[in-house]
Amino acid sequence: MDDGVRVVARVRTDASPVDVRAGNRTAVTDLLDELSVPYFFVPGFSHVRAVVGVRDRHRSAILERVRVAWRGEAVYVRPVEKSASPARSDSGEWPSGLREAPAVAVFSPVTDPGGTLVLGTAFACEIEFWSADPERPGMMIAPRRNRVAETLPDDVPATAGSEHLFTGMLTPASASPVPTLRPFASARVDDVTFPIDAVYTWVEDSDPEWQQRQREALTICTRREEVSTLATNVSRFANRDELRFSLRSLHQYAPWIRHIFLVTDDQLPYWLDTNSPHITVVRHQTIFGEVGVLPTFNSHAIESRLHHIPGLSEHFLYLNDDVFFARPSTPRRFFHGNGLSKFFTSKLHVELGAASVADRPVMSAAKNNRDLIEQAHGRTVTQKLQHVPHPQRLSVLQELEDRFPGEFKATASHQFRHPDDISVPSALQHYWSYLTGRAVPGKLHYSYADLSNPATPATLDKLLTRRDYDVFCLNDDDSDEAAIEEQGKMLSEFLTRYFPMRSPLELPDDLSRERAERGASALWREATEPAGERADRRP
Repeated sequence: MDDGVRVVARVRTDASPVDVRAGNRTAVTDLLDELSVPYFFVPGFSHVRAVVGVRDRHRSAILERVRVAWRGEAVYVRPVEKSASPARSDSGEWPSGLREAPAVAVFSPVTDPGGTLVLGTAFACEIEFWSADPERPGMMIAPRRNRVAETLPDDVPATAGSEHLFTGMLTPASASPVPTLRPFASARVDDVTFPIDAVYTWVEDSDPEWQQRQREALTICTRREEVSTLATNVSRFANRDELRFSLRSLHQYAPWIRHIFLVTDDQLPYWLDTNSPHITVVRHQTIFGEVGVLPTFNSHAIESRLHHIPGLSEHFLYLNDDVFFARPSTPRRFFHGNGLSKFFTSKLHVELGAASVADRPVMSAAKNNRDLIEQAHGRTVTQKLQHVPHPQRLSVLQELEDRFPGEFKATASHQFRHPDDISVPSALQHYWSYLTGRAVPGKLHYSYADLSNPATPATLDKLLTRRDYDVFCLNDDDSDEAAIEEQGKMLSEFLTRYFPMRSPLELPDDLSRERAERGASALWREATEPAGERADRRP
């Protein structure tokens, strides 16, 4: 089903909305080129559909050519009105609504082998039919509103424009020049034209070498002070392969990300293609340098050093691997065109009182953040923040470290979550940016599911059926080992169905299976050691 209508779709294992959109756009523009019909790209309001404008006098020729060109193929044409049903391009007489529509959408649906995801009408290429203005000779009228102008002179100069200006799905670097009209070719004030990176932190808890490092560090730490069981609970570190699917979600629904940085403790996922130019694996040692204590098992400590990643852009998103993009998004969900970032408040409150070892680590850090904000700005923080992709400004993070060097240094020195920690990118940075005029509140259609909650299976069914959230988080940090195994099965089934299309960052299945038996630390050594040293260590 596509938008409630049963359609015939091509089966793919690795398609993305960008691919499908590009295929539909190319099919339309190739057809127009064959007919020698002049066309121009229009900045419409959809961030996932291409819009091409033509003069209305070419309508009949275009529709007739559509019928002939794609005979026998699963290509559909529908009026842009939401209620209109699509017609196969090789069907009989066009419905009158199609023959008279101000714009039509052309698309060839794509689905995964299981049929759980259909990329169809949402990623169509629309053809708009521009007509002559009967009251103003020499002017043409758009059949509907766009983002720039509804009337233009007939002789307005044609030019080339970067395709990223006509969609929210592309980065400026990945966009191609497309034919358009001069008024449509300039970046608008609200367009996001700066690069945006993504940063993930990740750990493989089943790795024997990592487990040994954790045991040794915990033994030393507990000799000095009490370590909260909430800081060492096995579910806090449990890897259920979420990263693979979160990266799939990024590839599917946020392809405007310029580059991905994966921060690890000298570990590699067995399925990750580290030769991909789209991702860089960053060691803890690289970002900590001479600061803090390594190895660390404290996410607050790791997060406090993210702005030391070499090559990271000024604007980036910080994500945990349990956060997923759920439908096509744009940079404007997270940043304004002038560079301001957005933050997303929760309905939950930061508890009153001072931080203590009895607090959940996330709450003690929130209390410490509040103290810093009160000291610097005389304002108090009352709301927690949603567990979503966190928009960041590199310059703000560096400013915070310069302003609070003691707190940053202390957090980096705690190998496990500690009552004196601060939580920098997930909370402190947002409120600091807001109070210094560099961030504003934003809105996301967001869902959070606690994997230990009995209602979660119903929540996952709702997510899968509706697919109408921007972002969702599947989180758990308090379950025991027995519950983790059951949750893993539930999560694997859901994520495989929600994100069935592979990303370019994944190795072939046969190679992944062969690597899965080796530990994540061993894979890191194999990837980073010179070939001669690897050969010397083989039996």
